[in-house]
Amino acid sequence: MDDPLDASLIAPIGPLQGAAAVARGVARLFRRNQIWVAPEIALPNGRRADLMGIDARGAIVIVEIKVSRADLLGDSKWPEYLDHCDRFYWGLPPTLEAALVEGPAFLPETTGLIVADAYDAEIIRSAATRPLSPARRKSETARLACLALRRLNLIHDPAPPDERD
Repeated sequence: MDDPLDASLIAPIGPLQGAAAVARGVARLFRRNQIWVAPEIALPNGRRADLMGIDARGAIVIVEIKVSRADLLGDSKWPEYLDHCDRFYWGLPPTLEAALVEGPAFLPETTGLIVADAYDAEIIRSAATRPLSPARRKSETARLACLALRRLNLIHDPAPPDERD
């Protein structure tokens, strides 16, 4: 599992902006609701979820963060995340027009919408629950747990040079 520890994911320097600000706001909202997320999670299909986590009942949540109109409208790969979560949300900053994700291409009947800044977030539209199969849930949960524990271990005890990827 190749996941180099990025120090910016732990303690960003300076004020948060862009996607990092949205990620922090979403994480704070989710934390209050017993949903624990980690940033930048590689999926088995080669995609990378901006935020992925698990709620108190074991449901898996993915948040795809978009901070510009061009990035949002130009992303055609996001449906590939749906097979790896029970609920999928768009995470947008308050400066981006939320109506953009109302069109049929963004599956508003399935996807949720969260508007967030660096301090907090609000769920504008709840995501529909599309339960994963038990086998997929088990593999995604185990993968997330291993990655989270690896990251935690490397925070407490960084790998010596001979063990780095």
